[in-house]
Amino acid sequence: MKAIVYDAPRKFDYREIEVPQIAPDEILLRVHVCGVCGTDLHVHEGEFGARFPLIPGHEFSGEIVELGSQVKGLRAGQRATASTTQACGYCFYCKRGDFLLCENLGGIGVEINGAFAEYIKVKGDLAFPIDKLSVRESAMIEPTACAVHGMEVLAVKPGSSVLLLGAGPTGQVLAQLLKLNGAARLTVAAPAGPKLDLIARLAADEVVPIDRKDPEVHRRQLSDLSPNGFDYVVEATGVPSMAEDAMRFVRRRGTILIYGVYSDDALGRIKLADIQRRELSIKGSFAQIDCFPRALDYLESGKVKVDELVTHEFPLKDYQKALELAWSRQGIKTVIVP
Repeated sequence: MKAIVYDAPRKFDYREIEVPQIAPDEILLRVHVCGVCGTDLHVHEGEFGARFPLIPGHEFSGEIVELGSQVKGLRAGQRATASTTQACGYCFYCKRGDFLLCENLGGIGVEINGAFAEYIKVKGDLAFPIDKLSVRESAMIEPTACAVHGMEVLAVKPGSSVLLLGAGPTGQVLAQLLKLNGAARLTVAAPAGPKLDLIARLAADEVVPIDRKDPEVHRRQLSDLSPNGFDYVVEATGVPSMAEDAMRFVRRRGTILIYGVYSDDALGRIKLADIQRRELSIKGSFAQIDCFPRALDYLESGKVKVDELVTHEFPLKDYQKALELAWSRQGIKTVIVP
């Protein structure tokens, strides 16, 4: 089969390799689609705990072509996806039931070979059938699962005011989930363009264009919209300066969620006394481990809409072009169609 294989950070080839051999508890999927994610850009740089050699790619769906003898409840020819995080089950955190915090956590496309390939093998008990979603929509199942976990961490109280920083693919999903789960008023700040236009249609009550040249412009707008700040601020850009801005716009006894993916050495400047005096809560949200069923329910019910998010498709051989497009932040969602 053909696959994108990294031998080291920034060093990859489009090459022929053997189709994976499955174990009795695994299935083999013929990949239909795999989304390009901000995490993939960090993996490209050797960040996010990536282990090489590696086939990246974790936002995938496909067709089951082979099942191990121990796999139950699935059949050949069925469309499916799979949860991407695997806990060891025996470390300190797993014994406490905190599986996402596993000391030996394995992530498809990061520590385990992923789906920028024609085929991928996955554990049968991590696979989920897809009944109603198009191929394009199915590229958003994993990001939606991560957003569902983010909502669990944030725990929004009903009737709250929320500021979301960022309108990328996951931001589009987060915005809809925020409106479905407690945000009476949702404000989104992001660069002007198609992403901000779409999020205004899908979920936001107010949008504020981010002015990269003069940040004080959008800061004044946000202050005017909510002089006392927001109950919750979700930082979904992965830009350290925006995390610093989150401190500026959260109200007293408010909560900040750090959701965006940052480089391993990213630092932000915050006033510690500010946290103490205003009694702020700062939370982090990382990946997911048990949210795929709820993500599928949101998507297949149509309560979360992702049909407009995929704006660019590339064949596997044009992976470099897909990376360049993702870096340039053009469009909304880029996918690989092997």
